Amino acid sequence: MNLAAPEAVWQAPTDVERDLYAAKTRGDWAAYFDVLAGTDLYHAMSRAQADAKPGWLHYNAAYWGPRPGSPVSLAFVTEGMLPAPAPDPVFFEVDLGKLVQDWPQDDEWLAINPGTPCEAFFPATAAHRQTWRWHADRISSTRRNQLRTLWVGGPLHGNVAHGLACGALLCVNNASLWNAMGWHGTGYVRERRRLEEWWEITSREGWQQAQEELLKGRMSSSVWGLVLGIRGTLARDFGGAVEVDHWRQVTSRVIRHRATEDSETEAQVAGAQRLIGRILRYEARFRADGLLPEGGFVRSVEAWDYGRASKMARWGLGARYCDLAEAEAAVLRAGAVSRINYRSWEEFSAGYILGRCLHFDEEEFGDWYGEMLNAHRILTTDPNSPWLNIPFRR
Repeated sequence: MNLAAPEAVWQAPTDVERDLYAAKTRGDWAAYFDVLAGTDLYHAMSRAQADAKPGWLHYNAAYWGPRPGSPVSLAFVTEGMLPAPAPDPVFFEVDLGKLVQDWPQDDEWLAINPGTPCEAFFPATAAHRQTWRWHADRISSTRRNQLRTLWVGGPLHGNVAHGLACGALLCVNNASLWNAMGWHGTGYVRERRRLEEWWEITSREGWQQAQEELLKGRMSSSVWGLVLGIRGTLARDFGGAVEVDHWRQVTSRVIRHRATEDSETEAQVAGAQRLIGRILRYEARFRADGLLPEGGFVRSVEAWDYGRASKMARWGLGARYCDLAEAEAAVLRAGAVSRINYRSWEEFSAGYILGRCLHFDEEEFGDWYGEMLNAHRILTTDPNSPWLNIPFRR
């Protein structure tokens, strides 16, 4: 007796394509549009167009439907369906609500993920776009505090995955795919704008310099490294906990010994003493919230640089300041230096979060801290977390 082979089940790249496919299979188009309203959509455009008018959206690259005589459509893809970044074309990001406002012509249809099992084609007249608006008004496309994985096309194990996981705190906070090496992020123009606004990077050379500084742990304050390094040395020398007064005294002596201008020495000493107080208060909160074990302390904040280096590699790729091979090499280096300087994901996380808080939080224990605490808890408890599935050290 011949038995037909069971039909293969399609493996969706991300949760978005999975939900689109499920809605399409049920014929539940209202649910399909709910998914679209809650995610980002990407449309291809020439790099020359993007560079000429960075604030403009160019709707082109028309797609002909799957059957002869099908209407011309504008093709949009969801995040899991994006191709590997290439020099040209680039993609811009848009949401369903924005499409309602900017749709170019009533006679063009909307194509979602054409050529895939979750594809769909919709008329886009003014009346149909009001349906889109109804879904967009109900559901926000802004996601936060989610662990999201690229199940097809993204590394899940190995050195590249480890390097990508070093940036997972920020990925979870922004609900971006933690293991998407082929990064498009918020689209070419917005990725460039991000680097300019937050990092003052406007060129390939600027990206290379920032990437190197992060990978060498030099972007964070050298004073932080000095103060924490002194305590770490004392802990190793004395084989245990370091008395706070001893730490303070040795720090003052080291700074005075290194000082070259007497007029600034006492100001530097006072600043280091204030920093020690801030670190102690943060560590007490970390222990109370489970970021550190009882009696634990942070040995260094270089993890903040290494984690940002993992992300910088991808931001540079999204902005086309590097290619995929360069970005992957930087991610591998971020993972390697993290393994050298830390012993576990938990230790790495505490160092990253302390660095972020010292830079941004000003002891407010506000969003700069709370966002990372939430991300840490997700990454240390979710069964799909890379931190639970990728050994920190081999």
